[in-house]
Amino acid sequence: MPSPSRIAPVLLTALGVAAVAFSGAASADQLDNIKAKKTLVCGTFAAIAPFGYPDPKTRETIGSDVELCHAVAKEMGLKAEVRGFPVGVHIPELKLGHIDIIIANMGYTKTRAEQVEFSNAYNVGKEVAVVGKTSGLTNLASLDGKKISSTKGSTSETAIKLRLKGATPLTYQDASSAFLALQQGKVDAFVINNVSATAFAIQSQKGPKPAVVMDEELYIQPVAIGMTKGETALHNEINAVLNKLETSGYMDQHWKKWFGDDSEYKLKRPYKVTAIKDLKFEALP
Repeated sequence: MPSPSRIAPVLLTALGVAAVAFSGAASADQLDNIKAKKTLVCGTFAAIAPFGYPDPKTRETIGSDVELCHAVAKEMGLKAEVRGFPVGVHIPELKLGHIDIIIANMGYTKTRAEQVEFSNAYNVGKEVAVVGKTSGLTNLASLDGKKISSTKGSTSETAIKLRLKGATPLTYQDASSAFLALQQGKVDAFVINNVSATAFAIQSQKGPKPAVVMDEELYIQPVAIGMTKGETALHNEINAVLNKLETSGYMDQHWKKWFGDDSEYKLKRPYKVTAIKDLKFEALP
């Protein structure tokens, strides 16, 4: 039987090898892991058109962000898997490792930047107010003392509190409920991103209470892909892919289809893919 003095070095050596192996596995690069499983899992919206919403016929999640997820995955030589979530769930899902990246019209804020790594901006969104067409409310100053709705946990909620300090903010679980509050006269205005605002305004023209979008915006914010902090290789890869999609003309076609001339919104594309640090804007907290 070997003596304890001979067993100890062998045991310590084995433990050392195991520790090194475990350390290597624990620090494995996320990009390598994604490529190994050959699938890029994107967190999108589940029910916010045109970004991510259920197809009326197939019930599959479709939308501009869903399509962008597939384009990014294709450039990386991967299969795309889309998982739709409501507002406020994407970052926790990313931190839990349930998704690889967030593509959900996610605007840059200081708080989010502390939690996730942002890619280059592929869009620049605006937070705007929707009001009744005959309300007489024409600019942000006219909203002082008014009740204003937004989606709970959204940047719209933050924008109201910072830009419209004299107003009373009321939050709802989803955008449709927040807009319905405007239609029902429970609030005087509804704040949301400019694309969704345009969609709600167009939709309302068919009903008895048409709404319009104010020209003056509350805030401008870059829209980018969110990733786990510290994953430099993945961050560089996503930026390289976005730049390639821009150069190839894909991003212009993507905008035209979902937001531009081929869509109901008829919006002009505000920016090309740009590093966030090169954009001039006031970041929300």
